[in-house]
Amino acid sequence: MDALRISLIQTELAWESPEINREHLAGEIAQLTGGSDLIVLPEMFTTGFTMAPEHIAEPAGGETLDWMRQQSRHSGALLCGSVAVQDGACYYNRFYWVSPDGHSGYYDKRHLFRMGDEHHHYAPGADVGGFEYNGWKIRPLVCYDLRFPVWCRRREDYDLLLCVANWPAPRRNAWRTLLAARAIENQCYVAAVNRVGQDGKGLDYAGDSQIIDFKGESIIDRPPGDPFTATESISRQALEAFRTKFPAWQDADGFDIRF
Repeated sequence: MDALRISLIQTELAWESPEINREHLAGEIAQLTGGSDLIVLPEMFTTGFTMAPEHIAEPAGGETLDWMRQQSRHSGALLCGSVAVQDGACYYNRFYWVSPDGHSGYYDKRHLFRMGDEHHHYAPGADVGGFEYNGWKIRPLVCYDLRFPVWCRRREDYDLLLCVANWPAPRRNAWRTLLAARAIENQCYVAAVNRVGQDGKGLDYAGDSQIIDFKGESIIDRPPGDPFTATESISRQALEAFRTKFPAWQDADGFDIRF
């Protein structure tokens, strides 16, 4: 597939209220039926960025994953977003992707936000993730992962970075700068969804959800602060043509990631 239609759902989140958030997001997704190939929700879209997984985390493969399967099937689109889950003795900030045929996979957030005490409540992931859909190679990231270019580095293994976040408004310049940097340095598309509104800890979020192309230019970029749902297409042909014309990737330094 050359074109991939990506929908970003930037929204407020009800604090630690999974049922309310699922119901609200189901309404947003319903408007996209047949009009999108891939739908992206924010980080911890059922709860907000909670540090109380002991009370709010779902079991792995729990109710929200079932809900995602239902929504993906009805919309005909791949559905992505992260959820607080308990898997064995550990809690994870888990990025799920679910396809319309019911297949799913996940990536556990690797870099835990110590300034928010995340590393004291969740376990880090132990895999870079990555999957294919409709012929596109896709790499998932969760929020703080975006700050680590070695972790994000493309080694001819993806075409699209998907980043979900609860990134506070006071650091929105860093968010916007890093999204563009990851797209430029990796010669890839970036699709990123952040929330808006205020969370249960009094933190404000400006959104700045975007789709950015391989030159660092915005395809979707709205004024800060307001919820929105928007869809745009990205092109594999345009991406491959640019990589051929400007093959900076051939001069990249080799490296290994150690877990």
